[in-house]
Amino acid sequence: MSRLTLIRLVTLITFIALFAMAVRTAVDTDMYWHLRTGQYILETRSVPMVEPFSSTAPGTPWVDVHWLSQVILYVTYALASYAGLSLLVAALVVVAFVFVWKQMSGGVFVRAFIIVLAAATSGAVWTARSQMATFVFTAAVGYLLYLYKWKQVDRLWALPVIFVIWANMHGGYIAGFMLIGALLAGEILNRVLIWLGATSAASNVQLPREASNLLDWPRWRKLLIITVISVFALLINPFTIGTWLLPLKTVNIGVLQDFIQEWQSPNFHELFQQPMIWLLLLTLVVIGWSGRKLDATDAVTVALFAYITFLARRNIGLFALVCAPVLSRHADALWQQTRWGARRLSRGSPILNWVLLGVIAFAAAIKIALPLLPSTLAKAEQDILPLRAVDWIEQNRPAREMFNSYNWGGYLLWRLWPQYPVYADGRTDVYDDKFLREYMSVTLAQDDWQAVLDRRNVGFIVIEAGGVLDTFLQREVGWRETYRDKLAVIYVRG
Repeated sequence: MSRLTLIRLVTLITFIALFAMAVRTAVDTDMYWHLRTGQYILETRSVPMVEPFSSTAPGTPWVDVHWLSQVILYVTYALASYAGLSLLVAALVVVAFVFVWKQMSGGVFVRAFIIVLAAATSGAVWTARSQMATFVFTAAVGYLLYLYKWKQVDRLWALPVIFVIWANMHGGYIAGFMLIGALLAGEILNRVLIWLGATSAASNVQLPREASNLLDWPRWRKLLIITVISVFALLINPFTIGTWLLPLKTVNIGVLQDFIQEWQSPNFHELFQQPMIWLLLLTLVVIGWSGRKLDATDAVTVALFAYITFLARRNIGLFALVCAPVLSRHADALWQQTRWGARRLSRGSPILNWVLLGVIAFAAAIKIALPLLPSTLAKAEQDILPLRAVDWIEQNRPAREMFNSYNWGGYLLWRLWPQYPVYADGRTDVYDDKFLREYMSVTLAQDDWQAVLDRRNVGFIVIEAGGVLDTFLQREVGWRETYRDKLAVIYVRG
């Protein structure tokens, strides 16, 4: 009982709270095409090399770098349904922040505060999708680089292993190379600043006094060699060089930035996205007040990941992971300057610590249970998914091809394939920019949208009620409304 010190208590409470925060109802429109693909892989015992699910891109080469994640997601769903997916996401969040916690400096209260702020920042991207692999592996790579630079512990052998697994789970492995690149560039910048004789009077970016924090050239060179090995390790996957090319293909799909929210810049008018600004501004203020010299690697890392977050909100979680350790180093230096900095924490009352831990655990259990209730799941599905519209399709079996909302494509694929291939879904790497712009022209009733539907042999349409296309179809000869609720509407030819 005496072993539950105040430090351990706060640490346990922090991660219990983090797990409770991360347990959410597993309803995400893109989650469903991951589940369907995982099921397809297990049933066919093969990774799809061409697109099998759509009526608009059948046979198109498909670099499904998510395949291993999809198998894991589907097996989890098959064993434990939606609750299993919710708990899996929460467990991955905790694993990622364990790596972050190990990189942080300062007392337990400073760490706990920063972790909670980073969790609030990254919570916008916690979902049962393959991107959680990138969330965890980014934190893991950050930890390995932290050990190498700040602790002189060499575990670089693990980097190629991580990248092999990463390349078979999600295409976001580029984040790991960005972290390595920031370290390599930052260490060069540190040396340049020394050579230039930079001082605190001339610049706030300078090599820390501890010489051990600077990578010497042999260690810098070793990291570069391991990085090159890791690049080639990416080829160990079913698609070989296709995995290299996928990020380039994805960023060149202009419609992503134009129309898809997670690829657009954050909207800080929405409260749930504002913690990113709080974390960034707090980091800048604390760096300025701490009196600790800003290491160039830290500066490059924070700047780089803030930059990609301002370009696309889907990167918010990665920014939180890399910013938290930097903030902690300077927050610790600032804290040490206060009158409380030199005080030692008391062990606290062992009995009181256990009682407090029990109360927190009980409250967390209630919070965890609520998103897992069938009633909570049913409400979440009703709020964002066209449940009844799909029921109508299954019962009435309209003929010919389906045109569907992009946002619902994954769910329709999950419910209706193979009887009804989807028109479009969240697999943007399957549908090129030209096709997606054609799709948008139909949903906005622009140009020759009727001719597109004719050419695609579309026999019925499932879209959001009240949208532009809904308004036009109400007046369009040759289409009749057969189903409508507050969320979805179905039109059939004739």
